[in-house]
Amino acid sequence: MSKLFPAAVRQHLTALRMLLLLTVVTGIIYPLAVTGIAQAVFPGQANGSEVRQNGKVVGSSLLGQTFDLPKKNPDDADEAALPDPKWFQPRPSAGGYDPKASGASNLGPNNEDLIKAIEQRRKDVAAFDGVAPDQVPVDALTASGSGLDPHISKAYADEQVARVARARNLPVDTVRQLVADHVQGRNAGFMGQERVNIVQLNLALADLAR
Repeated sequence: MSKLFPAAVRQHLTALRMLLLLTVVTGIIYPLAVTGIAQAVFPGQANGSEVRQNGKVVGSSLLGQTFDLPKKNPDDADEAALPDPKWFQPRPSAGGYDPKASGASNLGPNNEDLIKAIEQRRKDVAAFDGVAPDQVPVDALTASGSGLDPHISKAYADEQVARVARARNLPVDTVRQLVADHVQGRNAGFMGQERVNIVQLNLALADLAR
């Protein structure tokens, strides 16, 4: 080859062969190997931690979602969706639980708009759940940093028990036990707080109410 091509061409051909080799290794072989291992060892996590009901994907245990009543006019973007009293409600989300709009409101704690929004949420949640405004937990008033957190505090889940039981004509103790069964402890036993995955809780509620 040294006699057929000048040095500059040989260098380019060598670089091309390396490019093709690395493309096959890092672009095909490695992704296939990692995907195969993930599917074999961690199939649930590899597929997005999907939550299924009757064989149909209804969400992900890693992403929160809203549980609202159907809009009177689904095509009206200005019509505000109302929370469905038959379901446990998530915490607020700055992006409406849209995965493409992950993020916080970026409003500081002294921002007047945020203060007004929190006070309005406090009144709305208290009226919706039938409790005193000072009993509303903080996570019912503020969004998570990602706006996609599927968890609520045990206190907020407990606050909603009576309303859910009443809306579904279920015994309060039955719904309260359902919440207790879905309480997740602190990470590693000491980090964070007890929490409840709202998606998994409502899925269990749907099974219970059949």
